[in-house]
Amino acid sequence: MLNPMTQPLVLDGQGLSIDDVASVARGDRPVRLGGRGREALERSRAVVERALQTGEAIYGVNTGFGSLARQRIAPEQVREVQRNLIRSHSAGVGEALSESVVRSMLLLLTASLCRGCSGVRPVVVERLLDLLNHRVAPVVPSRGSVGASGDLAPLAHCALVLTGEGHVMHEGAYKPAGKALADAGLQPVALEAKEGLALINGTHLMTSLASLALHDLGLLIDAAVLANAMMIDACLATDAFLDDRLHAARGQAGQRAVAARLRECLAGSEIIPSHKVDDPRVQDPYSLRCSPQILGAAEDMLAHARAVVERELGGVSDNPLVFAGEGGGRDAIISGGNFHGLPLALAMDAATIAVAHVAGVSERRIYYLLAASDSENPLNAYLSPQPGLHSGMMIAQYTAAACCNEIQTLSAPASVANIPTSAGQEDYNSFGPNAGFKLRRAVELATHVIAIELLCAAEALEYHRPRRSGAAVEEAHETVRRHVPRLVADRPMTTDIESIVKLIRAGRLGR
Repeated sequence: MLNPMTQPLVLDGQGLSIDDVASVARGDRPVRLGGRGREALERSRAVVERALQTGEAIYGVNTGFGSLARQRIAPEQVREVQRNLIRSHSAGVGEALSESVVRSMLLLLTASLCRGCSGVRPVVVERLLDLLNHRVAPVVPSRGSVGASGDLAPLAHCALVLTGEGHVMHEGAYKPAGKALADAGLQPVALEAKEGLALINGTHLMTSLASLALHDLGLLIDAAVLANAMMIDACLATDAFLDDRLHAARGQAGQRAVAARLRECLAGSEIIPSHKVDDPRVQDPYSLRCSPQILGAAEDMLAHARAVVERELGGVSDNPLVFAGEGGGRDAIISGGNFHGLPLALAMDAATIAVAHVAGVSERRIYYLLAASDSENPLNAYLSPQPGLHSGMMIAQYTAAACCNEIQTLSAPASVANIPTSAGQEDYNSFGPNAGFKLRRAVELATHVIAIELLCAAEALEYHRPRRSGAAVEEAHETVRRHVPRLVADRPMTTDIESIVKLIRAGRLGR
């Protein structure tokens, strides 16, 4: 069976999935303009052309921008004002966005234009697709968007390349855009009325950051649940708290789903029944006993964030929007505020908080395991092969703690602070890109924390042999062991941790 994520993605105005975004942004999946998409572009462009003939003042078509919207633009200056718009808004600073984020932005921008509400010519979309398919990646400074009038500065740096200006990464080299286009056999575009504005109005940086982070979070949560299950047997914990009756009584969907997955991972464990008799412990610590409630709450919050992003992946966040009169209706060009990023900003801020708890409860289980010294658990302190002579995995917990502390600082929301722009015309901004940057960093750090938990839990299972855990846990243990050998003497652990991080990101430690 063909993998749909390797087949060309045809843009016909449909919504995209998070997996679609990842397959184009991080791979070589080609993108094509479909017939329905082309028809939608032609209809909306015709509306703009007819509007120009009326001489009526239309924002972004024959006026200035932002607080300069009252300034009329003469017909002979329409091209010039679009070029000036792109140049003036290319004012970003800071390190460049990764190629995957830039490719994602180009895809989302193109898909939005193909929904036929932006009034650009098909040639503009075709040139954007050429950048993607020829792997010409605009160099885009990461800072500059306030996340309200669209991601203006970052998108302007992308649009600048279409006109033959700016810089790109192409064939592994940093090049002037004009040279890269020529090397790829491509031509720059002279932008017509409305097109410059359509290229920079939109939430495409915010949505890109959110889409890629949520794609990674799907893999991370799967690995976190698996690590949790492995740790239950590593710590000789009970499975009584996974009883479905307990979770059904509360009615929280995420909690119940996580408990079910933990039961599946531990099904058939020989370790759990081995310590049920004469175990003096009445209850396990919260990091084990309440893990379905904690991870389930995080999953519910991330499900909300995914729903917000999926809606955005099917929407249009340009301004003004162009509506072709059909079925006897009238053409319309309507100004509004679909470019405002608060839905995404709030979702990403909330997702970062959820990630903080996924990592935080993982670190607590690592600490509990490494500190085990009671007679009921056969583990050596810090999982050291010879405590004292060897420190074992002591410092791995320090690293997890350091990562968690940084995630805690990232959890302060970006979306609650406002700084007005454009002489007060744009008086309430979302700062969604900053929420996205924080979320991306939090996911990176949390992935390392979960990797450390898997590293420690896998080592602890060795102490319980010959008893085996559930089939899913044992499969994960074998996967870890193919890349990380058992600890028989102290060694640098960074390589071990990074090896497991790669397994998580590849989706090899999870469902």
